[in-house]
Amino acid sequence: MCLPLALQGQDLIGQAKTGTGKTLGFGIPLLQRIDLEGDRDRPQALVICPTRELGLQVATDLERAGRLRGVRVLAVYGGRAYEPQIEALRNGVDVVVGTPGRIIDLSNRRDLDLSQVKILVLDEADEMLDMGFLPDVERIVSQVSTVRQTMLFSATMPGQIVNLARRYMTQPMHIRASEPDDESATVDAIEQHVWRAHPMDKIELVARILQADGRKLVMIFTRTKRKAQRICDDLTERGFAVGTVHGDLGQGAREQALRAFRNGKVDVLVATDVAARGIDVDDVTHVINFECPDDEKTYLHRVGRTGRAGASGVAVTLVDWEDIARWQMIDRALKLPFKDPIETYSSSDHVYTGLGIPAGTTGTLPKARRTREGLGAEGVEDLGETGKKKPGAGGDRGRDEKSRPASSTSDRSRRPKSDAGKGSGSKSGSSKSDSPKSGSSKSDSPKSDRERRARRRTKGGQSAAAT
Repeated sequence: MCLPLALQGQDLIGQAKTGTGKTLGFGIPLLQRIDLEGDRDRPQALVICPTRELGLQVATDLERAGRLRGVRVLAVYGGRAYEPQIEALRNGVDVVVGTPGRIIDLSNRRDLDLSQVKILVLDEADEMLDMGFLPDVERIVSQVSTVRQTMLFSATMPGQIVNLARRYMTQPMHIRASEPDDESATVDAIEQHVWRAHPMDKIELVARILQADGRKLVMIFTRTKRKAQRICDDLTERGFAVGTVHGDLGQGAREQALRAFRNGKVDVLVATDVAARGIDVDDVTHVINFECPDDEKTYLHRVGRTGRAGASGVAVTLVDWEDIARWQMIDRALKLPFKDPIETYSSSDHVYTGLGIPAGTTGTLPKARRTREGLGAEGVEDLGETGKKKPGAGGDRGRDEKSRPASSTSDRSRRPKSDAGKGSGSKSGSSKSDSPKSGSSKSDSPKSDRERRARRRTKGGQSAAAT
């Protein structure tokens, strides 16, 4: 429905269910309208995405689709070094796909010139304008040529977002793809289960769901970063191959987890809502909402990670007692038949019969079924991140310590200068007492370590031992 209008340069607002191909709905016309004979020093098209993961995925899809035409696509987003992105821009790029923050940074540095952009796309537009990105989006749009084609695409498009979007568009056509008799917002191929579960029993319940017959890849969604990491650690201890994606991880670790998930090295991905939008991975058969989503839009995008492109899937939502009112609002907004979720425990019969879990399944994966390589089998790409690397990450720790001065490797190297002589003296003196003597036991060494640390402490600029 979008292709004929978009190829003519018409402004569009595209809305369709998750997993129906919106990326190529704007991607194919965008690639087709790139002028390969004109000035290719500056970008001709700009695609703005709300999350890094979605931006990287869209850029990969566009690059693959435009390879035969020779269209040059670049993904720009935070967490990666500026230099490779700046070098690519200087060599010439036709399409830039990125997040608002990095686009503005590169524009401020005068490394990204948006004056020749004639096609502007906002992917997951409602999330972009609703997440606080509105000032950034307005700033970017002000730098783009006024003579342009603007396209907005998303699975959910509230009325206020449509009204806001029209400010950037010229006589836009709103295309909403759905069946005439289909009023549901979710894909029919998704089998939905909503259960009222106790927080103390949730991890056990999830561990048994992960052993259902026919289960392939699974995505588990949480509301907080800490909860995502805790679930990942708990399931790893139970024998599952698990990766996690959340905001506390570095970009290298986030991409490592997604690559391992796509390649099948891990079959469970625990994520916050940064992975709920637009992420498309083949063979995701189950989606588990470990906690009740905040609203109906979040629910739609979470469960939409399965049942994509005509495939079937299963979505399980676990609702706490205190979240019943929130869930009932979601149920009413989406016209679902789950107003009163069934009280469910890991031993409930309907869990086994409804999801096809073998009888006698426990919350620990049998060793015979632990066949996945795991997250460690997927290497962490060196992204040249600007932040300090955590100790023990990869093989860099030894190299980093060798490159530092000897005094900086100690946790207590930042002591006052007045105590430096005393500290060095006590260190040389303690080396004699630490040497093994005849008749001394190994148990004496921890005590001497504690004494040495105590003498290095300072109070009021003087050694604590002297005071």
